[in-house]
This record gives sequence, C-alpha cells and structure tokens, in this order.
Amino acid sequence: MTLEACMAVNEDIRTKLQQATTYLTECDVEEARENAQLIMLHVLNVEQGRLLLMWQDMFPEGKLIQWGELLARKGKGEPIQYIIGEAWFYGRSFTVSSAVLIPRPETELLVEAVIKAGTKLWQHEAKQPVVLDIGTGCGAISLTLQLEQPQWRVIASDISADALSVAKHNAAQFGIAHKIGWQQGDLLQPFIIEGHELRFEDQHIDILVSNPPYIPHSDMAQLQREVRDYEPHLALVGGEDGLDPYRVMLYKLAQLEVKPTIVAFELGIHQPAIVVEMMKKMGAWDDISIITDYNGIDRHVIALKK
Repeated sequence: MTLEACMAVNEDIRTKLQQATTYLTECDVEEARENAQLIMLHVLNVEQGRLLLMWQDMFPEGKLIQWGELLARKGKGEPIQYIIGEAWFYGRSFTVSSAVLIPRPETELLVEAVIKAGTKLWQHEAKQPVVLDIGTGCGAISLTLQLEQPQWRVIASDISADALSVAKHNAAQFGIAHKIGWQQGDLLQPFIIEGHELRFEDQHIDILVSNPPYIPHSDMAQLQREVRDYEPHLALVGGEDGLDPYRVMLYKLAQLEVKPTIVAFELGIHQPAIVVEMMKKMGAWDDISIITDYNGIDRHVIALKK
C-alpha cells in the first residue's frame, strides 16, 4: 500500500482507515490500526463514537493532504503523541512536542507515592509542603501534584527553556500557571542557598521529586526508533550508566545541613537498588523503599524523614 493510494479521493472513511492500517503495517509500525485511528480522529476532529457513525461517509477531500502528511510521519516512526500533539497522564490531556519526553503510565505511580506520603506527613500541619519537581518536561508530575493537592506549593524546574514553555502552556490550559513556581536551571543548582538547604524564593523545599534522564549512553542504539530517533536525548541519557543525575543530586543533598523530608525518584531497570544504597549511606531518611511498576519492575525510590 502506497502513501499515494491512502490519499486517493472519493473513498469512504472505513476504506481510508483500512488503507492506512495496511500502509503503517508495511512500515513496521506496531499497533498499526490503533495509530491509524488516532490520526484519523485527530484529522477529522471527532470522538471515537462519532467516527463509528461515519464509516460510510466520504473522507473529506480537503483533509487528504494533512492525512497523508501525518501518516507519513507515523510511517517513519514518529511517536503518535508528537503527531497529534497530545499525551494522557493521570486522566488529563497534556500538550507535548519534541521538546519534551512523552509521559509514561508508570510515572503515575511516582505521583501517587508522593501524594500518599506527603498527605500523611502533613495531614495535621497548618503549613503545607513545598514541592520541587526537577526535570519537569511537559509538567506531568508538577502539574498533576498541584491539581491533586491544591494546598501544596509546587515548583517546576527544567534545564530546557523549550520544555518549560510546554509546561507553562499546559499549566495555563489547566488554569494553574499562576500557582506554579518556574525555574530554568540544571538539577538542584538554582535552589541551593549557601550550602544550608534547598529553597525557592523565601520557601524551604520539603519534597523533592524527579524523573531525570536515566538511560545509559550505550543503551540508546537498542531503543525503539520512536524513542531513539524522536524523543529529546537531553531528557533520556543519564551518562555511561544512566546514574549521573542521581549522583549529582545526592552529592549536593549530602552537603546540605537541612535536607528535604521526602525525596522521590524514577529510575531505569536495575538502578533503584543502587540509588537506595547511596541514600542509606547518607543517613538522612528513616524509611527508604522501592516501588515496582505495572510490569513488576523496580522503578521508583521514595525516601521519608518521619
């Protein structure tokens, strides 16, 4: 099936979806029909239920160029989230672009763990916690925490100005841009005040959460083309073994007199146990645990100072 055939005029929507599925299958795209349908929903700007009622309708001729362009992008391996400009996280639609990592479902477990721990520790406190999200990307973690815990004060930071722009756009869409603290910078550096503690403006940071780059450099060649060729390497590669961002952050934390009450990280395969040992040696937290993801893989570390 050629791309030109997918763009032929005077064919109904059902035929167009079948053609697109064949085309994407021949391009070695996984879940070809699902991707073709998502592109069609985006191009026609309809919900799935409405699409089922349109099977016999002629595909709009004025939409054929866009249809072909987006199919071609998917055929080359571009993630569907970048193509349609949208990714879902914690039940909400986030705008995404090639400037940010696409949020993953397993990161929702990190958010849940932070909410659970933070709610328990501050449930009887008049002053609610200040939360810092390092490497916020599209804002999936920071904005979700602010939306789920509106009494918390959340700061979003990223080294990429383009990523912060995407996060600010999402915050505006959710109506919380004015509540979020924004900071461009490299990991913890902008928040270290005279070696004593982490602060943003005049506020001590109580909770540190981060999903930093953790892919080992040598693993990049083996990643799916959707990730390897399209997602920002700045948000993916964490040095030779993937642990460089954690070493940097924990080294900085070790030098501080006052450390965050909660520290929560997302990590790659086989990395959580290593980071747990690093944190135990610091002796700063009473309870350090590992959280497994939906596939049973050790994925997150959360440390609490009770």
